Parts: sequence; C-alpha cells; structure tokens
Amino acid sequence: MAKIALAFSGGLDTSFLAIWLREQTGDEVVTVTVDTGGFTPAELDGIAARARELGITDHRVVDGRHDVYDRFVSYLIKGNCLRGGTYPVSVGAERTAQAEAVVRVAREIGATAIAHGSTRAGNDQIRFDVAIRALAPELTIHAPIRDLGWSRDQESDWLRERGIQIDPKTVDYSINAGLFGTTIGGKETHDPWRVPPESVYTQTAARADTPAEAQEVILTFAHGLPVALDGTALDGVALVKDLNKIAGRHGVGRGMHLGDTILGVKGRLAFEAPAPLVLIQAHRELEKLVQTRWQAFWRETLGTFYGNLMHEGLYFDPVMRDLEAFLDSVNERVSGDVRVRLHQSLATVTGVRSPHSLMDKDVAVYGEGATGWSGEQAEGFARLYGLAAALGHRSATRAKEGAK
Repeated sequence: MAKIALAFSGGLDTSFLAIWLREQTGDEVVTVTVDTGGFTPAELDGIAARARELGITDHRVVDGRHDVYDRFVSYLIKGNCLRGGTYPVSVGAERTAQAEAVVRVAREIGATAIAHGSTRAGNDQIRFDVAIRALAPELTIHAPIRDLGWSRDQESDWLRERGIQIDPKTVDYSINAGLFGTTIGGKETHDPWRVPPESVYTQTAARADTPAEAQEVILTFAHGLPVALDGTALDGVALVKDLNKIAGRHGVGRGMHLGDTILGVKGRLAFEAPAPLVLIQAHRELEKLVQTRWQAFWRETLGTFYGNLMHEGLYFDPVMRDLEAFLDSVNERVSGDVRVRLHQSLATVTGVRSPHSLMDKDVAVYGEGATGWSGEQAEGFARLYGLAAALGHRSATRAKEGAK
C-alpha cells in the first residue's frame, strides 16, 4: 500500500484530509505534526488523540522549534523584518521548516506523496509547494482543500456525517500559532473595516485587563541576537517563550496586517506577536547606536527584501544565503543591552548601551557641547554641504523666470 505524509495540525482542514485522502486514494495516511513553537505538551497530546480518532495508525511529531529559531527567526530579528512595516513574518518562516520536516518523514517512511491543507487563495499553498518541489521533486503533492474549494462549514458537515465533531471556533477562524507569533484569519479579517472579537486572542491581554503598573525588562544582545532576559542567559527559543508571556500580559503584540499576497491580491489577518515585536524594536534601537549611517541604510533595505522573500516562500533561492551573509556581517557589533518599558499595550525603549557605541561624548555632544571641531570649521562644512542644492535651486529659478 502506498503512503501519503500529511502535514497535520489537528484542525478542521487537516482532520478532513486525513479521512478524505484515505477514502479517495486507498493509500495509508501518515500524519506529521511539526512543532514550531505553537503547541503545549497538552495540545500535542490532543493532536495525537485526534489522529487516532480519525483512524490514523502512524502519527509522527517533529520538534522543529530550534530549527525555526536558528535558521529562520534569527535572520528575521537581524533584519528587523516586518512585512508592511507591521507584521513580523510569523508564518512564512515556519511553513518552510514544516515542509522540510514533512519531506524528511516522507522519505523515512517511503511515501510517494505529501499532502497539505492549504486553500487556493492563501500564501501557504505557495510556500508548501515551492519548498516541497525544491527538496523532493519526485514526490506528488496533494492539496484537496485547494482543489475542492469547499467552505469550512462544508468540511465540518462532512466530518460530522462520519462521527467527527469539530470545535465551532475552528470553523469560523483559521489560527496558526508558532514560535514567532500567531495569525488569525476568518470572518472579520475579510472585511478591512471590521475588527475581530476579543475571544480570538489568546496570547495578549486586552488593554483594560493589563497591569496598572509598568514593567521594565532588559534584553541583552550579542552579534544581533538576544541572549539574555533581565540578566538571565537563555537560548533563543526559551527567551522568545518567556518574553511572549511577559509582554503579552501587558497587552503588547497585537496587530492587523493588510497587504499583498503572493498571488497578487489583497489579504488581511490579525496577529499576536508579543516577543517578536519587542525584540525587533529593541534590536533596531541598538543598531542605531552601533551602526554607521550606510550600514543602517543597507540593513534596512536588504533586511526588508529578505523578509519579503521569506514571507513569499522563496527561502531556497540562493540570494537568501547572500543576504544572510550580509545580515551576519552588519550585526557583528550589534551587542549590548536594551531597556524596554511595557505598559498597557505599549513597548517603549527607554535606554540602550553597548561597548561598540558610536556616541562618543569626547568627540561630540549634540547641542552646545561639541568639542571635536571649531565653529569656523562647522560653518565651512555647512557652506560646502549646501552648495550643490543652492546652485540647483538658482538654476531652476532662472529657468522658471525665463519661461515667463
């Protein structure tokens, strides 16, 4: 009997596929859950129980948390990657890691195909397909949700006829939780004027429920990556997890992202990403202290480009390795401490220090205390600096007057 490796979250779509694929193909379906930081141990147990309920006899769990952080999230932090200046590319990084893990399992079990539960309208179908074809072009890709075009209500009804009950909340919303944030899609997110209800958020407190007192945390960075929280050394996965809890308790990290999908249409989602947004804000402020103007310019330019390609499923394009080499280099001296104040849904950087600081009080202090040059030298610089602009303005003025 042939085997199909199914990327499995235990939600509506993948539960539907576990039975549908078996009925339609006659193949054995092996479910593969890749933990990229979005599941508790109890939730993983629940997913395994759901697989058994669906008649799955071979269910695999892959711990992908450190892989996601080391190979993907680390560069999203180094690049300050925010899609549309807002969204921290939470899902794009994880989907590539999940596809890689499912491919590994598919080869281990001798599967001839891989299946995923992506729809025809979203970005995930592209991310999965591109990664699978890059890594295992010999494997067939099944994406019945995309092909059938059924509504979530239709899928739920189909499962109910077979004795499988689905949580109504998963019918209304598609929720993807991972190490670097949670995305929420469905109902209100399809209308750019509407706002999802409070009940869809699980990681961040509503502003009215946040503590009255602010809390300050100190993040320590080494070579562009966070290595300690309030003086306690932590690996990346543990630090993100702890910071998520702290910042989320203060209501930090909620957002709405509206932008262009890979397919070229507009898409909108809600997200919760307490730790990612705090880390990127802190990292950016530390950069300002230690990078030159042109280092900062090219980090912003190429970091944005890197984040866009990651979001759009192009991780395996060789240019990504080139960009990672740049991000490693430009972050070499991004080391130091950043103090962040968390209060009622806001995260504010209140202090930054580094042994590589470019703010040298012995050379220049902004204002009247500059000692690195004389007033005469400053006047000469101002004269030369504005010369080209002055000549251009005069030329343009004469041209206008001559045209009258």
